[in-house]
Amino acid sequence: MTSPTRKEHLDGVAAVILLACCLFWGFQQVLVKATLPELPPVFQAGVRFVGAALLLMLWCHRRGIALFARDGTLWPGLLAGALFAGEFACLYIGLQFTSASRLTVFLYTSPFWVALLLPLLVRIERLRPLQWLGLLLAFCALVFAMRESFVTPASEGQLLGDALALIAGLAWGLTTITIRASTLARASAEKLLFYQVGVSAATLPLLSLALGERWTWQFSPFAITSLMLQTVVGAFASYLAWMWMLGRYPATKISAFVFLTPMFALLFGALWLNEPLTPSLITALALVAVGIVLVNRKAG
Repeated sequence: MTSPTRKEHLDGVAAVILLACCLFWGFQQVLVKATLPELPPVFQAGVRFVGAALLLMLWCHRRGIALFARDGTLWPGLLAGALFAGEFACLYIGLQFTSASRLTVFLYTSPFWVALLLPLLVRIERLRPLQWLGLLLAFCALVFAMRESFVTPASEGQLLGDALALIAGLAWGLTTITIRASTLARASAEKLLFYQVGVSAATLPLLSLALGERWTWQFSPFAITSLMLQTVVGAFASYLAWMWMLGRYPATKISAFVFLTPMFALLFGALWLNEPLTPSLITALALVAVGIVLVNRKAG
């Protein structure tokens, strides 16, 4: 397979796609939270990824894209899938012990793992000092916006949740690194996504059963709508776009954009769940914008 043409910087198309993905992912966090009273979290994730895997197989069949041809991607693909499934397992289990805001802070250490480790394997991904500053500003913005979550002393259970969220961030970063530094870099976006949703579809329902979650197939109209959005837009369309981006743009710069997701989650939380929209959030959004500009600034 011919490798896609790679670009050294994000262009307008990339920025629009990333912005749309981050916008939906931020909305999706609030959507999942609103659905929890009806459907347990890992069960939600399992249904979502089973549906996404079926949609992706149908998409590939209609477009004539081979998912099972031998191309040397099997083992790194299974590794990426296991890391992806592990990320979501840690996230959903961690939510049982710590708040969503604290968990989000630790999850979004992912770009730091990418920026720290990927240049050791792919030289073109190396960041300059100014770009490191942008990455640091973006992360500081998250901590600043969510500093209220750190006021109360952490309990033993909360520390466990924080640790699981940090592991999830590492798993997310390692997934990106595996894709960029292996034969997966030459695979199609569809095959990249299939490895991840396929492994997740096979493992997360088993994890849900192991956790003793109650499975129900009598969904309210809201729960049906939620699952459809999570599956079709979230686990299928937006992740497919993300995989396509990873094959064409620097992973370190793409990863910096994900700092927008928790900001959007807070905004949607304020609009939908009446959570307070504080001055610290507005300041954090400005810091995120500055950080993204610095990370994507061209040399010269």
